[in-house]
Amino acid sequence: MAALFFKGCDFLRKLMWFTVGFASASLIGALCYGIWLLAAAGMMLTVAGIFALISKKYISVRLIVVIAIGCAIGFGWFSFHDRTFVLLPRALDGKVLSVTIEATDYSYDSDYGSAVEGSFCFDGRNYPVKAYLRDFEKIEPGDSVTGSFRFRLTTDGGREEPTNHRTEGIFLLAYPMTDATVAKADTISWRHYPSVWRHHLSHRIQELFPGDSGAFASALLLGDRSGIDYELNTSFRASGISHVIAVSGLHVTILVTLLQTILLRRRLLSCLLGIPLLILFAAVIGFTPSVTRACIMQSLMLLAMVLKREYDPLTSLSFAALVMLVWNPLVILSVSFQLSVGCMLGIFLFSPHIRNWLQGLRYLQSGTGKGLANRIKRIVVTSVSVSTGAAIVTTPLVAYYFGCVSVVGVLTNLLVMWLISAVFYGVLLCVLLSTISMGLGAFFAFIVSLLIRFILKTAEFMAGIPMAAVYMTSAYMRVWLVGGYGMLMAMSLQRRTQYKLLLCGLAFTFLLSQTFSWIEPLDDQFRVTMFDVGQGQSILIQSEGKAFLVDCGGDNGKEAADKVADTLLMQGISRLDGIIVTHYDNDHVGGVEFLLSRIQTERLIVPHIEDDEGIGKALAEKADSGVEILSEDRIYACGQSKITVFAPFSFHSANESSLCVLFQRKDCDILITGDRGAEGEQELIQNHNLPDVELLVVGHHGSAGSTTEALLAATTPKIAFISVGEGNHYGHPSQQVLERLDSIGCEILRTDLCGTIIFRG
Repeated sequence: MAALFFKGCDFLRKLMWFTVGFASASLIGALCYGIWLLAAAGMMLTVAGIFALISKKYISVRLIVVIAIGCAIGFGWFSFHDRTFVLLPRALDGKVLSVTIEATDYSYDSDYGSAVEGSFCFDGRNYPVKAYLRDFEKIEPGDSVTGSFRFRLTTDGGREEPTNHRTEGIFLLAYPMTDATVAKADTISWRHYPSVWRHHLSHRIQELFPGDSGAFASALLLGDRSGIDYELNTSFRASGISHVIAVSGLHVTILVTLLQTILLRRRLLSCLLGIPLLILFAAVIGFTPSVTRACIMQSLMLLAMVLKREYDPLTSLSFAALVMLVWNPLVILSVSFQLSVGCMLGIFLFSPHIRNWLQGLRYLQSGTGKGLANRIKRIVVTSVSVSTGAAIVTTPLVAYYFGCVSVVGVLTNLLVMWLISAVFYGVLLCVLLSTISMGLGAFFAFIVSLLIRFILKTAEFMAGIPMAAVYMTSAYMRVWLVGGYGMLMAMSLQRRTQYKLLLCGLAFTFLLSQTFSWIEPLDDQFRVTMFDVGQGQSILIQSEGKAFLVDCGGDNGKEAADKVADTLLMQGISRLDGIIVTHYDNDHVGGVEFLLSRIQTERLIVPHIEDDEGIGKALAEKADSGVEILSEDRIYACGQSKITVFAPFSFHSANESSLCVLFQRKDCDILITGDRGAEGEQELIQNHNLPDVELLVVGHHGSAGSTTEALLAATTPKIAFISVGEGNHYGHPSQQVLERLDSIGCEILRTDLCGTIIFRG
């Protein structure tokens, strides 16, 4: 492998190492933005000059020179790009302007209305923007939205934290200060055709394919994952084939292969038609980083075939990454970009070595035979080597960004990847046939749906296997992952990599880490975990093998459910003894529905209060167990401990009638009051004999109207937990509550400062 990196200093390898330096500078600039960028560029040029003086004797020194030059130019380009494209958006941050935004895509529903991407003209230049509107009126490409908007910068240097929009080249978000006026476009500009085609294709696919099959087909062909529900997305995540429903290099390769087959592999014709087709495909998808990278690489491959030049994959990857970084250096922060480049890097660097080792195994030797058995062996070797090679580089990224590592991913890929090309071609065929006859297209769509159902069922089955995936909520699994890469590095330094020894070491340490993850929580007599779910609440109470969850909601219900489910599964818990819903506000109940699709429960405990939106009924249908609607106090055994749930005192007052939970074990008492305010707390004090508590979960996320002096006097807590989102616009926790807690000498722990908090006894 070392020979791959130090293969002389020809132009191609120079380009690769130059890109490494350029990308490093882009990453440093994106993470540590400042006026020092030009100074850093000068410093790196100085370093390059110094090493250039001694580069004639040592190849490795020449590479340092190339990398340093790449860094210098990268720092300079980042500064130039910032001054050219971000300087004015930075000046507009926080300002309110009356502008007209021309939509460049279709609007879609957001949490607070609708959102649409577009551009607006200011000072003679057009700037891309994403506008969040208050209503749900459908906006189409070319429509104009006029109004008074407050702008927010998405990059560093603004009043608020940067957002991921910067990786897409969108440096401003717009929020309406008044009702906006929408003017429909008379004609559609050619610039909007890709968005229109993507929209119509998506609708046609939904008409042809039923339910989950339609959602999968749309994701496979167009990258539109909006129809993939939480359960299906979780199955793909755990089974390790999420890349299938994220349009990437795989799909671009399938498309180019189809074109070359149709054109009988005529090189010139494939190049002349293929490159425009790739540009069009990337435009329809939306120039996502993974597709853009793949299209550039495939275009280079087509050109190499016509020019009869050797195609070097690493150089092609370097060139593609460099082009994208020059266009927008901030794309280096894109998860899609990192995974796409990392995946290809893993395939190029590691897959050939893994393939050679597999082919050396007696039961996988296939030679050049054309028999069915030999073909199957070659498919197995290719699939395993490619999947494993890609996983070696991308696994740390997946673990960091998504907190999940699929253990069965290689096997799942082996089972389904051979079908993906057929399904991709089948979806295309169905769409084309539907232009002739919807009935004919629907008939073939039914056949393709059978293949899709096989893929979905396989993903669901593989995800359901015990230990199919591990989650980084476990410190032991984080240690295992780091240790595994340590073993890989140690093995790679040897002349001959001992793959069997490496696999045995990984398997043994994995089982050891998993065992510790299961056993460690059992060492505590009891444990209370307050999850960091942002502006919301989710609390896990465990004692002697029993586990109750109080609420599950936050800034994002799905993310809250994932945090809880990942933690439970890593402890070997797939069924709770109870889920207690204090009341029906979304920040307390928004994740329960999603959690129930992953974790079962013995009982679902909800309050007997008004429920105009039917949330309690929806949860009851989702749960696989009995639902207890509390109108009076109830006590539940939890090992040697007990959990008392105090019923609501009013049917009509949601917050004030939140269920309250009192956990008691020997000399430790813990009280959770939901979102009760002064009135609800007073009712709790008057009608119940509250003990002095060691731990109090502060009510209503630290709202000034909760955790009153009366409650504190009645319970005298020693420690206070506050579940609150960082920088929330409610101003929680209020200064009054903090002062009240401080006045009684209470230790305060907050999720916005401490993250997830664990109280052990």
